[in-house]
Order: sequence, then structure tokens, then C-alpha cells
Amino acid sequence: MNTLFKVITGLTLSLSLSTVHAHASQAGTTPFGDAKLGEMKAPSCVFCHNPNGAPSQASYPNLNGQDPLYLFNAMNAYLDDERSGAMAALMKAQLQNLTEQDLRDVAAFYSSK
Repeated sequence: MNTLFKVITGLTLSLSLSTVHAHASQAGTTPFGDAKLGEMKAPSCVFCHNPNGAPSQASYPNLNGQDPLYLFNAMNAYLDDERSGAMAALMKAQLQNLTEQDLRDVAAFYSSK
């Protein structure tokens, strides 16, 4: 009986996660973050990282279509002073008031482009 319970519980969890993922995809979100909210949370990002095409400067990275986890980790690396370079201080300043969920949403927004 204990084994049957584990199997049923495992199947229920698997189906529940599939349903959540399907619902999130239909709503314009991903399990990672909400792209629509990310667009609203990224007003200063779009000046350098154009979501509709090439970045405003050739030296700025194109974030469009990148993996959301990569983008999230990159933003956290700037916040944690793990990235250096000419724009590191500017990036940290732009990101410092965003929450972890904000960063997830911004990552989902650029990933969706």
C-alpha cells in the first residue's frame, strides 16, 4: 500500500507540474518569470539592450533570445561584483533596486525576444 501511495503521489505531482507549465506558457509566462512583467520592469534596460533588434552600441550584448537562467545569473553577477569591466558599475546601479523576482521577469522578457 505504501508503494502504491508513492506511485500515485508521484504521478499527481508530475501531472500538476505539467499543468502549471502549460498554464504558464499560455499566459505569456514561463516557470522562470513573467515576460510581460519583465518588459514593465526593464524601462532603463531597453535604452542599451534593444528588445526589438540590435543593441544601441555594438559593444553592448544582445540579450534577445538568450537563456533566461544565463541572463538571471549574469545580472546577479553584476550585483555581487563578480563581473568587471567598463560598464559593470553602471549595470550594478541599474539592477540594485530590483528584487530576485524582478530579475527573473526581466530575464524572461529578453529571453522571449
